[in-house]
Amino acid sequence: MAKPRRRQAGEGSISEYTTKAGPRFLIKFTAAREDGSKRAVLRRGFTTRKEAAAALRMEIRRSEVGEWVEPSKQRLGAYLAEWIEGQRLSPSTLASYRKNIRLHIDPYLGAHPVARLTAPAVDAWMRQLEAAGRADGQGGLSARTVRYVYTILRSALGDAVKQGRLSVNPTDRSTPPSPSEARPPEMQAWTASELVRFLGWADGDDRDLAMGWRLLAATGMRRGEALALRWRDIDLDAGRLAVRRSVGVVKSKGAGEQLIEGPTKTGRARVVDLDSGTVAALRAYRAARGSLALELVRDSALVLSTLDGSHRHPERFSRRFVGQIVRARKALGEEGLPVIRLHDLRHTHATLLLADGVPVKVVSERLGHASATITLTVYQHVHPGMGREAADRFAALLKG
Repeated sequence: MAKPRRRQAGEGSISEYTTKAGPRFLIKFTAAREDGSKRAVLRRGFTTRKEAAAALRMEIRRSEVGEWVEPSKQRLGAYLAEWIEGQRLSPSTLASYRKNIRLHIDPYLGAHPVARLTAPAVDAWMRQLEAAGRADGQGGLSARTVRYVYTILRSALGDAVKQGRLSVNPTDRSTPPSPSEARPPEMQAWTASELVRFLGWADGDDRDLAMGWRLLAATGMRRGEALALRWRDIDLDAGRLAVRRSVGVVKSKGAGEQLIEGPTKTGRARVVDLDSGTVAALRAYRAARGSLALELVRDSALVLSTLDGSHRHPERFSRRFVGQIVRARKALGEEGLPVIRLHDLRHTHATLLLADGVPVKVVSERLGHASATITLTVYQHVHPGMGREAADRFAALLKG
């Protein structure tokens, strides 16, 4: 094999060294600072000579055109603490980012200098999370969670590149779990008869909770949207309601948790028409609540509040649904009522409408999706039968 060509002055150099993980390569070159002075730069961790050579060419080119960025000595943990303070995100998203940085990034990568973080190091970190990343020590994180944490790190390092702290984002060359590997749990949906059977049973078990389940199933609202709904948002005469806000749980280490109202997931309000049965149920529910206390039915009052008028806790609300499913299956028979999650009432709403031929655009607007494309992607399992029906209709048109 021919020896690599000796590089000329100004072309930098590539050297091989040995690690426990196998051979690695480093590059060394001279770069110009902003003040015109020069410094020798050394970068390690490349897995192949070809990768090292590509990086060396890129760094020298940047130096020649004045775009080279001097590496920062700041540790990743310190940078992320600074970065998160500058993010314009919802309180719940900020709390989620902070929690994941604290549990899944800082313990593994926090001590690394930002400028020395490499794609192999990022890949090794993700494989660690997959193998044993749970904070309780009970195994690894799911591919979905690992990809979510990866997107946080990718966003933070992308900002470091924009700010001139990094020349390249190491996550650009890393290998996170693919979108297909990180897909959410398979959705479940009830048939119309199963939904009717459950709602009838729930109304006799707990009328307040039954109203919540009916609202979710009849409108496709998200849990937080339903729990933030106020009587002024509902026009019973017109048979419609406006979804304007959502309530969520914000958990902060050392500060406990808070229920905070904010905008909907897409940041946009929407109007959802109600069926006559749901309007009648809301009228009866409001009358019953008003008999307990007038404060519970004022325009500003929460529709699904606790008896003291405060927000129901979203996570406890979901647990109440799980408990009712268990009791309903005992009363109605396990074969007649499959187990679903609270969020699956939203899927049930969409699936029943799509299967009945309601246009995707209409269903998308009811659900509050950012676009009909999202609805098509999420509910593509409904479409095969609909496609056959469309083909049969087309054939009928040609015949007559």
